[in-house]
Amino acid sequence: MENHTEVSHFILLGLTSLQGQQLFLFPLFLLLYVASLLGNGTILAVVLAEPRLHKPMYFFLGNLSCLDICYCTVTVPKMLAGFLSGHQAISFAGCLAQLHFFHLLGSSEAILLAVMSYDRYVAICNPLRYRLVMSPWACLLLAVASWATGCMHALITTVLASRLPFCGHNRLHHFFCDIKPLLDLACGSTRLNLILVNVDAAVLGLSSFILTLLSYLYIISFLLLKVQSRESRKKAFSTCTSHLTVVSLFYLPVLWNYIAASPGVSSERDMIPTLMYSIVTPVLNPLIYTLRNEEVKSALKKSLNRKGFPFKGRQDVEPKALQLCFRPCPFCRSTNF
Repeated sequence: MENHTEVSHFILLGLTSLQGQQLFLFPLFLLLYVASLLGNGTILAVVLAEPRLHKPMYFFLGNLSCLDICYCTVTVPKMLAGFLSGHQAISFAGCLAQLHFFHLLGSSEAILLAVMSYDRYVAICNPLRYRLVMSPWACLLLAVASWATGCMHALITTVLASRLPFCGHNRLHHFFCDIKPLLDLACGSTRLNLILVNVDAAVLGLSSFILTLLSYLYIISFLLLKVQSRESRKKAFSTCTSHLTVVSLFYLPVLWNYIAASPGVSSERDMIPTLMYSIVTPVLNPLIYTLRNEEVKSALKKSLNRKGFPFKGRQDVEPKALQLCFRPCPFCRSTNF
């Protein structure tokens, strides 16, 4: 089908058109972006450099940190430039590229979060089979499948969006090029695109969320029925609650935005949920998943010590947490991650 696109660029209207609010939001989102880069970059560097962390759980955490760094970078720099210059222009090709990478990284992260929850389920509920189930090849396959599925989803979404006719109106009521605001500007039929968005959100997003939820429900039931130690239960429940909070901050806004997608719905209403899973969640992930982790903190201190930053007190004490269930114990210590 011939491409009837007449619009050569779009105008991103951003979060607000008020100059005073833009000047306030610029340092706020700059701080969040820098925090995301530093937090996820630190975790990625420590996981790569420390042999002790070359384990399945940290392999997935490294992938998550890489996704989060790229995820923020797709949208935030353009948004920050818009705060300084007012309305921000973006070319049609640049808009499609932003749409593609945003959906690639977002859908990959949704699947990876489900994989990570399954990894925790196996580690806690089936510790004796952990080495077999989460072998190095299995971990690599799961990570590649997460990225590949996200790439396929993004490619289909981008190709269908690129073949829509855009004519005349080019003001995009959003801070980046997402599929719903683009559909609002299309001159032709968007029925196929809407079906894809709804089906994809239901199949990819909802199924990943349900798998994650089921994994944690099995973990909680295992702790209630099999674990006798009150202290171990408390630590595990605290960890599960923290992780479910971050997972909910990612999945629920995504499902809210896409599972009932329809043209003509206010894009301003979608901006806050989008900010939650595209900017806030990548900032929280390092804090929740790793910086609370004693083994990661120990590895970080060890790396800093090698670089000449001594820490007072106990040095490199072998942590009692995060042993990945290689022992036949009634309750795996890996819940404190």
